[in-house]
Amino acid sequence: MAASTLRFDGRRAVVTGGAHGIGAAIARRLVSLGADLLILDVEEAEDCAPTLHVDLADRAAVLEAARESVRRLGGVDVLVSCAGIAYVAPLADLDLAEYDRVLAINLHAPVLLMRELAPAMAESGYGRIVNVSSVHARVSEPECLAYDVAKGGLEAATRTAAVELARSGVLVNAVAPGFVATRMAVVDGNDDHDSDWFQTVYVQHGRLPAGRPASPEEIAEPVAWLASEANTYTTGQALVVDGGLTVRL
Repeated sequence: MAASTLRFDGRRAVVTGGAHGIGAAIARRLVSLGADLLILDVEEAEDCAPTLHVDLADRAAVLEAARESVRRLGGVDVLVSCAGIAYVAPLADLDLAEYDRVLAINLHAPVLLMRELAPAMAESGYGRIVNVSSVHARVSEPECLAYDVAKGGLEAATRTAAVELARSGVLVNAVAPGFVATRMAVVDGNDDHDSDWFQTVYVQHGRLPAGRPASPEEIAEPVAWLASEANTYTTGQALVVDGGLTVRL
């Protein structure tokens, strides 16, 4: 994964959720490597790339954003779907509107963007798609049903798209982070990673072997490799980047 092999010169990239957290780190990394980048987000992103404002829960808006991305960039070679939201509720109290919104943003928007952008990639003979999933795709937590369902579905969609597109030169993969130091970990002004339960269970008792959450940049780097020309043969995979969280009993 040497930096010298990661170049995006002339490659046109779209990153969703690029205003904050992991998405912002991915956007900065791709721009630093020469990508011509457009960020899709409901919020304004930092100055590393222009932002196309879009509510990814709105199906019609997502489809229009895909078309507008092609118009602005002249085509799309790289798609990174990173935008995501969380909703915490026990099954018995599941609010169906919130459930639908989580699936719309975390699962349906990436699928729609692949549907709209992958055919032109295949026709050109080159494309890279990376979906940012989660360890929640394979391990579950109480009161996280909507998020778990969305991430599990996203990895399934990644595999199917990879199978369909591989012979056209389009590689489709996922990156599944564990704990990451982003604003999603902040609840009511308190960072979960500073809480007694995290420090006791995950750090002191070693449930998280690395002993700390990842930085967004530590997730952006494997995303950049999978999205680059350096990746020539890896497709249909979900690369877990979790500090050993899911390999510890």
